[in-house]
Formats: sequence, C-alpha cells, structure tokens
Amino acid sequence: MAKGKINMDIGKFPPDMLAELLLQTASTDPRIIVGPGIGEDASVLDMGDTCLVVTSDPITFASDSIGWHAVQVNANDIACSGAVPKWFLPTLMVPTHTTQKQASEIFIQIVQACSEIGVAVIGGHSEVTSGITQPIVSGTMLGEVQKTDIIKTGGAVEGDSIVLTKGIAIEGTSILARDFSDALRLQNVPEEALNAAATLLDTLSISVLKDARIACSTVKVNSLHDPTEGGLATAIREVAHASGLGAAIEEGSVPIFPECTNVCTPLGINPFGLLSSGALLITLHSAEVPSLLSALSLEGITGWEIGQMLAPEEGLLMITTEGELPLPEFPRDELARFIATL
Repeated sequence: MAKGKINMDIGKFPPDMLAELLLQTASTDPRIIVGPGIGEDASVLDMGDTCLVVTSDPITFASDSIGWHAVQVNANDIACSGAVPKWFLPTLMVPTHTTQKQASEIFIQIVQACSEIGVAVIGGHSEVTSGITQPIVSGTMLGEVQKTDIIKTGGAVEGDSIVLTKGIAIEGTSILARDFSDALRLQNVPEEALNAAATLLDTLSISVLKDARIACSTVKVNSLHDPTEGGLATAIREVAHASGLGAAIEEGSVPIFPECTNVCTPLGINPFGLLSSGALLITLHSAEVPSLLSALSLEGITGWEIGQMLAPEEGLLMITTEGELPLPEFPRDELARFIATL
C-alpha cells in the first residue's frame, strides 16, 4: 500500500503502518509485562500473586456461528500466553434488518461457548446500528497466569524447531465452502467435496486450548502463536518479527488438507495466506520435539515439525523442491482478496 493512499484494503493494518502507530502507545507503567506489539495478541499485567492476560479480537468474516467463533478466537489468544481464559466481554453489533430471534441466537452462542470452556460472561455491549450490513462480534477476554509461566509470541529462540498442530487454512476452507459454494460449483467442485470442506472446522475445531495445554505441560515452550488472518505465512512473519529472528519452513512438511486444496485451487487461493484459526504454532528446542509430538498424538492431535527459527540476517525462507525461496508475503488474507474480486 502506497503511503497516503486514501482507501486501505480489507484486512489487518499494513505491518509498517501498525508498527508506526504502536510507537505512540509507549507507557512507563511498570505493571505492564507484555504490551502492544506486532505478533503479540495478548497483553499481560502484573497483579501481584498472578498476572492478568487481556486480549481483544473481532469476528467479521463468519456469517454463521459468529458468536461461537468470537469466543474461540479470543480464548486462543489467551492460551497462547500460557494462561487460562476466565472472563469475556462481548460487543455485539447487528444491522437494522436483524430480527430479535437472530440477535438472540448469536447471544446464546456466546454464552454456550463460554460455558463449554469455563469462561464467565461478565459484561459487554449490544446494539442495532445502521453502519454495518452484517453482524459483527468483537470480544475482550481475560485470563490468569503465573508470572513464571508467561509465554510470548516474541519468545522464540534462534535454532528453535517450529511445530504446527492440525494443519493450515482450517477456518478459511470452511468459510469458502459454506459462503461461496455457488462459485465453487461453477468450477465443477463436487457436492461431496464441498460438504467435506464445509464441515472441516466442525471436525477439527477452531480451538487450540487443548493443543496449548498439552504443549505447556509437556515441554519447555519458548513461543506460541495461532495463525489467523493472513494464514501460516503471516503468522511465521509475526513470530519472527516479535522475536527479532529469521525463520525457514519446509513447504513439503506443512500439512494441507485435501478439503482445503479442493476449494482453494479452483478459486486461485493460496492456502499459506488463508485464515488458519484452529492450528497452533509452537517453537521449542529441537531435542524436545519428539516428546511434544508424542504427547499431542496421545490426545488425538496431529503435530508436524515444519521448520526452524534462524538468525535475523538469514531472513524469512520457504524451502521448496526448487530450492530456497522467500517466504510468501500476503498484504491481506487470501479470503479478503478473493472477496474483493467478486
């Protein structure tokens, strides 16, 4: 994006713009252990015996189960700090054509999702507004962690192995199959493949609470991060930026579900840049990878060693059958890019 451009693209703020804006948030408050930063999805405050972890995330893409999604993505950010999610404050905004029944269903989704993971809804806000065309749920979630157990996105160490749980583009695959089925049918994607892709999120779950709990209780984790908007490639960039390191991933080691390929290929979408909630990135000493993968497997979660953290001067790489290439960069999520073409 050229500096000074009037209209920005849909998606996250450009990293260079965000980095500049975050410079204005500097604080001298000694109780802020982890503050705002690119790649750091939760803040940590020193509350004495324990630390309070706080995160805030919206759901704007999901058209169904939006309340449930909002709880899960916020809980994931808390878990990636090594903390236990405890309290949630949702802000629910719906357009003027929304019925009371529709608004109530979203609210009930939020309450039920919180109940399932032991989180209490302690406040929030709801309103009907003329400023939007579809429901938006933005949530603030709080959790607790002992000071010695805090994990940061920026905690990766040079030489760390990078482990990914489940696979990439789980969320994006399901959204494409559910919301753009007509476009996929025009590309002759079979109904069976559409149904399998649409239910991928239900099969694998968007939550990484279990993944994070297993990792933190089994090995010494240096960094945790959940790939969301911008997919795996953006998440790797965020871990590297926050940690002041480079990174390399092996293209052939990254798990891509056939359901993902079946919907991405016909639409010209790159899975490496597609919404990937449901997966967890873990960096740790390479000697501990077998223990981690074994512990995950015992709990029914697949884990894959996909790369390594490098010295900063080595940059960001993808190792392919054609050799070392620059890690793909996605200015915005592939789903947002696709929507803009319609």
